[in-house]
Amino acid sequence: MAEALTRSAARNIFFGGSLFFFIVFVALTAHTHWYMLNVSTDSDALTEQVRMGKHVWEQNSCINCHSILGEGAYFAPELGNVWTRYGGRDNPDGARTGLKAWIRAQPLNIPGRRSMPSFDLSEEELDALVSFLEWTDSIDTQGWPPTPAG
Repeated sequence: MAEALTRSAARNIFFGGSLFFFIVFVALTAHTHWYMLNVSTDSDALTEQVRMGKHVWEQNSCINCHSILGEGAYFAPELGNVWTRYGGRDNPDGARTGLKAWIRAQPLNIPGRRSMPSFDLSEEELDALVSFLEWTDSIDTQGWPPTPAG
C-alpha cells in the first residue's frame, strides 16, 4: 500500500511546481516580446505620416467606438483589416480614395443604423489616418480578425 504524502514532499512539490511555472511564464513573455519586436511589426514602414495618423486616431478617440487588432470598443467595425476590405492590396489608390470618401460622408443618417459622427479632418489628417490604417493592416496578426468583415 502506498504511503501518504509527507509534509516535506508536499512542500517540495509546491515550490518545485511554482518555480517551473514561473520559468515557463518568463520564457513565454520573453518570446512574445522578441516576436513582437522582430517579426510582427514592420518598423521600417513606420513613417512620419503613419505616426501622425496614429495621433489623429487618438485625438479623435476612434478607439471609443472602433476596435483595431481586437483592442478597443465593439460599437463600430474592426478596422485592423479595413485596408484589405477596401481593396488596398490590389488597388491602393482606389482604397485610399474610398476610405477618405467614407470618412468625409459621415454621418449617413440611415434609420436603424449606428452613425459615425462627422469629423472635420484636413486633407493631411485624412491622408495620415489612411496611412495608419494601411500600416496596421500590414502587421502580421496571425489570423486576426478571424473574418474578412472584421
